[in-house]
Amino acid sequence: MITRRLVLAAAAAAATPLRAAEAGTVRIGYQKNGILVVAKQQGVIETRLKALGINVRWSEFSAGPPLLEALGLGSIDFGQTGDAPPVFAQAAGANLVYAASQPGGGSGSAILLPASSTVRSVAELKGKRVAFAKGSSAHNFIVVALEKAGLGYGDIEPVYLSPADAAAAFNRGAVDAWTVWDPYYAIAERAPTTRVLLRVSEVLVTNNYFLANADTARQQPAILATVLDVLAEVASWCEANRPEVAAALSKVTNVPLEASQRAVERIRFTIAPMSEATITEQQRIADRFHGLGLIAKPIRVADAVWTPPADAKFGRG
Repeated sequence: MITRRLVLAAAAAAATPLRAAEAGTVRIGYQKNGILVVAKQQGVIETRLKALGINVRWSEFSAGPPLLEALGLGSIDFGQTGDAPPVFAQAAGANLVYAASQPGGGSGSAILLPASSTVRSVAELKGKRVAFAKGSSAHNFIVVALEKAGLGYGDIEPVYLSPADAAAAFNRGAVDAWTVWDPYYAIAERAPTTRVLLRVSEVLVTNNYFLANADTARQQPAILATVLDVLAEVASWCEANRPEVAAALSKVTNVPLEASQRAVERIRFTIAPMSEATITEQQRIADRFHGLGLIAKPIRVADAVWTPPADAKFGRG
């Protein structure tokens, strides 16, 4: 059984509110998976920035939307999310920019069912209650999955829940399906009471993004470029050392090692500057959500893309 206690270990709510911007401190928001967690465990950003007289403060978030809310308000300077959260944040007027991408980095998501469910295809979700975090990468995933199955968004009953609350609802049968990302997916799939209906890799390639507060990016571009340069080195290390990555993630997040190993197997560890391809894909997502009426106004993703300084190492080999 997927217990609330277990998922809470992988989905702690956002950390206590951070103080206003602190001189000489870079504040980084992270979730319980991915390159940032490894960087935190290794202390490599601290090491690089210490020479510049800069401290690092970390804050954990349960999902991308609250992380970007904090970013836009200036409570943190930098963080990483899946594809949909920046779209919702930009549409809401958040003060943020795309700093870099992780192409194909969001491949660890799935639509989950109770093992006893009679549903055998996405088309059979019509009329069903499907839980996911609003404005998250899981939101985009379920929309695309429905489209490919010939259904519209209005054909399901969306139940907007955080991962921990969704796990509890899924456990007690209050929802018919649950769309979620790793490590929550990796935890849930261990349970004999759970069945995977569809993996995100079966319907689309999903990117992750590194984002910065727009004021931070404008005022401290060299610091931001340095952080990205360090993370590119961490990404290369992760690609070559997956067992160690799983152990690091498990240690930092308290997610069971077995689940961390499965999650790590599904990640593509890479960081790249924002390309025309990734911008185009994000624009497609933005247009999709606007067409569904889920964001109130159209946005232009390219308007929120940061350009590294001319002398930055990041993105230049």
